[in-house]
Amino acid sequence: MLLDTCFLIDLQYELGGRRRRGALDFLHRHPKAAAYISLVSWMEFAEGYEEEQEESCRLFLSPFPLIVPDAAIAWRASQISRRLRAAGIRIGDHDLWIAATAVERGLPLVSRNSRQFARVPALRVVSY
Repeated sequence: MLLDTCFLIDLQYELGGRRRRGALDFLHRHPKAAAYISLVSWMEFAEGYEEEQEESCRLFLSPFPLIVPDAAIAWRASQISRRLRAAGIRIGDHDLWIAATAVERGLPLVSRNSRQFARVPALRVVSY
């Protein structure tokens, strides 16, 4: 499964004893599932950290294998963008890259932003 940025943020809050959104419960219900993150989610998540907190950010994200966009993911993103534009609907560029990564790698996307991602054909979205 590919973890969306909102999942990572919720997980961080929950591990810090703040705001329960269900991210920890989701991980406990899927203990053997491989959980990946996109380079784009890595970047979005890291925006919440100051420069002197870089090591803390890297440490938090280190358990999740990183998927770096390649030419196949870029092609998939271009095709998704073309289809959405032709249908008169759009999603943000970062969400487009995250969705393309999930579709190209055949992974469900774990997100609570299912309404936005539901616009993407062939994307399996799992809410938590």
